[in-house]
Amino acid sequence: MSIPEITHCPGTLAAGFNTYSRTCLNRVFQGKKVHHVLPYDSPASNPETDELFEENQKSISISGVQEKFSVLLEKNKLRLINEGERGTYILKPIPSFGKKPDQMPANEHLTMQIARQVYGIETAENALIFFKNGAPAYITKRFDTKDDGTKLAQDDFASLAGKTPQTHGEHYKYQGNYLELFQLIQTYLSTYKLEAPKLFKTVVFNYLFSNGDAHYKNFSLLETPMGDYRLSPAYDLLNSRIHIEDKDFALDEGLLPKNLAQGKISSQFTKLAELSGISEKAFNAIRTLMLSKSDLVEKLVTASFLNDSTKRNYWQSYQGRLKHLTN
Repeated sequence: MSIPEITHCPGTLAAGFNTYSRTCLNRVFQGKKVHHVLPYDSPASNPETDELFEENQKSISISGVQEKFSVLLEKNKLRLINEGERGTYILKPIPSFGKKPDQMPANEHLTMQIARQVYGIETAENALIFFKNGAPAYITKRFDTKDDGTKLAQDDFASLAGKTPQTHGEHYKYQGNYLELFQLIQTYLSTYKLEAPKLFKTVVFNYLFSNGDAHYKNFSLLETPMGDYRLSPAYDLLNSRIHIEDKDFALDEGLLPKNLAQGKISSQFTKLAELSGISEKAFNAIRTLMLSKSDLVEKLVTASFLNDSTKRNYWQSYQGRLKHLTN
């Protein structure tokens, strides 16, 4: 594997760049001139660096199936953290599971960029980056850690709902339905009327882009500098259907409790908005936005670092879901 020829910013996917654009450097790397190639070979490819990755994994406390590493920015260089240090970035290399695993970093990067650039969803800052041997990785800036290293409190929805492996079994984060997420933020946020439409837009987005892994731990509340809470930026967005045979929704009941989940998927979204107290005006604005941006989605898919066959899969998957939502 060799480092691909770069013709688009590996952060924003803007054309005409052979490394990160100024916009990407400002958003993701504090304006520092970071290179798009890391000073390491990818994990499991070089015995000397593998020891560093193994040590690093002991220091990271983020759960999930995919291997993740903690990284910090020192001057204008990214490096793995040492013991006792707190990373400000999470690095996700090619995973060791699923179909087309080598496409997963570019898939997550593209999906996060579409969420932000096309639909105005606030996301964790992110970019694609490459190891010295050419393997891609997804890098995201931690939104719960400030540049000075101090931490903001973050609670994922599984914690808020009291769901743990001990109380709800090993599939605890997949139990329930999406209406319950709105009930949770209604309990915990005084700004519910502002935050509920943001959550709703993200749930629609996950359906539209075949993210069947949007479970309880992939939504969270974040402490603000004022000491209250808000919905955190979106994270872990990708078309999971490309890699695993999953269901339309991560939560086992789907959008609504079984007794309410009647009719077409578009009708169920309408019902979810109504039960969540989202006004008809807000719902119609979100629906119009989500159904009207095919040209911009296509532009970003074309510019992405996915290979050609995966680009086709991604685009066809999106078009199929779009049809379901318009019927």
